[in-house]
Amino acid sequence: MKKLILGLSALSLIAFTSCKENAAQKIEEANVIAAAERDAVASKFPKIEFNETEHDFGEIEKGTPVETTFTYKNVGEAPLVITDIKSSCGCTVPKDWSREPLAPGETAEFSVKFNGSGANKISKTITVTANTEKGSEIVKITAFVKPDAAQ
Repeated sequence: MKKLILGLSALSLIAFTSCKENAAQKIEEANVIAAAERDAVASKFPKIEFNETEHDFGEIEKGTPVETTFTYKNVGEAPLVITDIKSSCGCTVPKDWSREPLAPGETAEFSVKFNGSGANKISKTITVTANTEKGSEIVKITAFVKPDAAQ
């Protein structure tokens, strides 16, 4: 048993003393520069800025469809890519947005159509999913839906 412990100790001592190379000397300068550039680019995000974040249609007749357009601008430092736009219910339909990258400083738009359903004050949210730092942005539409005159 003593020979086994002595043998393992000697083997461990040889293994630990043979790895005397300094790891810092193995780092290549080109890899450090490439990693720094990659990290600098990775910290730059696109940022979306809307012309308005809430649109009020005012008073509308029940069942009367209305539509508005939201204009947005990429005020960030990287290309903006909108991957999806969804509304809080089926009565509100976002459409016509570009799936192409939007360069910093450029503007684009999408439209939202509301079918006029509901009664009284309504508020619907539209979630814009993009490659921004937050990952999503929210815009709203509101309206006062007047009841049918037949009621």
